[in-house]
Amino acid sequence: MYAVGREHPYKPRSLALLRRVVEGDVEAALDAEVLQEILHRYRALQRWREGGETYDLARKVFLRIFPVTAEVLDRARVLLDEYPELMARDALHAAVVQWHGLEGICSFDRDFDRIQGLRRIEPAEEVQVL
Repeated sequence: MYAVGREHPYKPRSLALLRRVVEGDVEAALDAEVLQEILHRYRALQRWREGGETYDLARKVFLRIFPVTAEVLDRARVLLDEYPELMARDALHAAVVQWHGLEGICSFDRDFDRIQGLRRIEPAEEVQVL
């Protein structure tokens, strides 16, 4: 949402990450909750046209979408017990990473740093081929 939204300090770095994903330099996926957040946020802002476009772009760029299953929700619940300051959506995203054994989570949100064993990857401004 930073990449396609209005001007924000994270916009250039988010755009750089999207370019890397599109060019195949970075393998990335979303979970279904990210798509739901796009739908919810843009509808709440009464900017549905932009929301629809953002959703469509996300579906084109990120070909793999991880489901939010009962097992993922159960894991999120455990994380909420373990980390009382953690927000529910953050717990859900972290649970997807843990449940599916993913390398990490790409986010500017430092709250993910609290979760033991979860690697947070912050988007870099420069495009670096791995």
